[in-house]
Amino acid sequence: MSTTITERARALSAAREPFVHATVVRAQEPTSARPGDDAVILPDGSIEGFVGGACAESSVRAAALDTLRDGNTLLLRVLPDGTDTFPDTPGARVVVNPCHSGGAVEIFLRPMLPAAVLGVAGDTPVSAAVATLARFLDFEVAEAGDYSGATAVVVAGLGKGEPEAIRAALAAGVGHVALVASRKRAAALLDELTLTDDERARVHAPAGLDIGARTPPEIALAIMADVVRAVRRDDLRPPAGAPVVRPQQAVDPVCGMTVTVGPDTPHARVDGTDHWFCCPGCLARFTGG
Repeated sequence: MSTTITERARALSAAREPFVHATVVRAQEPTSARPGDDAVILPDGSIEGFVGGACAESSVRAAALDTLRDGNTLLLRVLPDGTDTFPDTPGARVVVNPCHSGGAVEIFLRPMLPAAVLGVAGDTPVSAAVATLARFLDFEVAEAGDYSGATAVVVAGLGKGEPEAIRAALAAGVGHVALVASRKRAAALLDELTLTDDERARVHAPAGLDIGARTPPEIALAIMADVVRAVRRDDLRPPAGAPVVRPQQAVDPVCGMTVTVGPDTPHARVDGTDHWFCCPGCLARFTGG
């Protein structure tokens, strides 16, 4: 990763901003890209760095936005028409680019999504064990009581501050609140809180999977196993914030490529219909200019 892109990626990660890191891993001349060239692609489709010319960039942008949606890495192969000499790569996404320079490139796209946030309430051996294990599992741990954006909250006060922590988590819209308490004490506490049916359904008590856990580390294991299950199997997500505005995409009527519409995207309006193009060359062919 180039120094400039490294610094930019670190800044985006620190700000918990999603982005895609794109790296050229193979290139076949003639092409302006070289192995090791890289860039970051933001959710609005903007690209910082270099992974190829305008035509390749358009394919990279469209594929990168797809990886941000599903969170999966992708190997993208951008090939010119009639290519049969570039090494085969099973599992890669192949894009045939009619307006490409004639070279071919392979670009590895890695979506960089913010770590899930786990809120931990309480100052007990169990809460300490949960925080330690959560960090090991690449969760970001929030212990200050502000649970906005948290995927789950573990309430492990063992009798101290539990009602306040539960209400704060529910008010923040957290979908999984794990209460460390016996079944009897948990039921009594939740009855006192007079929760709605929806709120009651979001509180899991006793917390964690039943694995016969006894020690704080074992209890933490049971709790985090249940949280991971909810994330992976039940698609547990953090509370919805401001909606993410995805850039508009269109199909170039000349070459058939998917292009992301932005202020600098070549454009023509013909007979009341808007058309967008991957490059000025396609625009010129379409308009006869």
